[in-house]
Amino acid sequence: MVLKHLMELYDILDDPRASGKKVIDYLRKIAPEADAETYPLCGPGGSTDMVRVRIPGKSGKARGGTAPTIGLLGRLGGLGARPEVTGFVSDGDGALAALSAAAELLSMAAKGDVLEGDVFLSTHVCPDAPTSPHQPVPFMNSPVETAAVNREEVTDGLDAILCVDTTKGNRICNARGIAITPTVREGYILRVSEDLLTILEIATGELPRVLPLTTQDITPYGNGIYHVNSILQPSTATKAPVVGVAVTTQSAVPGCASGATHFEDVEKAARFMIEAAKAFGAGKCSFCDEDEYRRLLTLYGSLSHLQTQGKRPE
Repeated sequence: MVLKHLMELYDILDDPRASGKKVIDYLRKIAPEADAETYPLCGPGGSTDMVRVRIPGKSGKARGGTAPTIGLLGRLGGLGARPEVTGFVSDGDGALAALSAAAELLSMAAKGDVLEGDVFLSTHVCPDAPTSPHQPVPFMNSPVETAAVNREEVTDGLDAILCVDTTKGNRICNARGIAITPTVREGYILRVSEDLLTILEIATGELPRVLPLTTQDITPYGNGIYHVNSILQPSTATKAPVVGVAVTTQSAVPGCASGATHFEDVEKAARFMIEAAKAFGAGKCSFCDEDEYRRLLTLYGSLSHLQTQGKRPE
């Protein structure tokens, strides 16, 4: 049960001593032979523990098959903003959702419900990340640079990526629950995936909601341009299509606010990603129309320069 794993993981993560090792220990209680690892990643603001889990599919590449591989990434600055803020902060929802999905997929596989394609899940565990100014509410910052996290999470072996991120500090998607973004691929903001909209409707029992994007949002951090948040940062480091899964609220909630995690919304995000992984590995879910994407490239050329830091003034 996703909610059971979510509650147990929350208890592990809502702790000033939270660590990648404690998360891996929990996952190995579910599946002792799980292909899961953790290691420190250091940056200019300190360090965090990367957590990576690989779950082989029946027809996945890990077993010599051809089924596509999906990446489920939990994006965040940190689980906590100690000592400035006491407790688990809103920004940790991305990690909580991704790890809950990992626990449920491992549990399913242990019972015999193995997906067709491989699933790669990753996030990081940092109980004391810094904060930074942002409008309309403050951002959680990260002890490590986004590009460094991308290098650990975004690999050539991923055929598509779902990135879950707390997306509450804005005035453009204001309702409690989850929303998805249009598909982003090598600088193009493409149409919203009809397959993912259908899965979202089924997983939530509600009309699907879409988080609007701008060109600014899909450029790399560090260029001095406003970003709604880091939900599409993986798209700056891959040729694969990327879709954001946003955990949203009606009011603008700071990422560094404690007491702002709504279990039902995070559980919806984890469950949606699991259902999308099932369908994608089985060839029943497309993130974008390949023919239309190729026609865009033919007509207008590559927009991959938007994945870079761009031109620097002399």
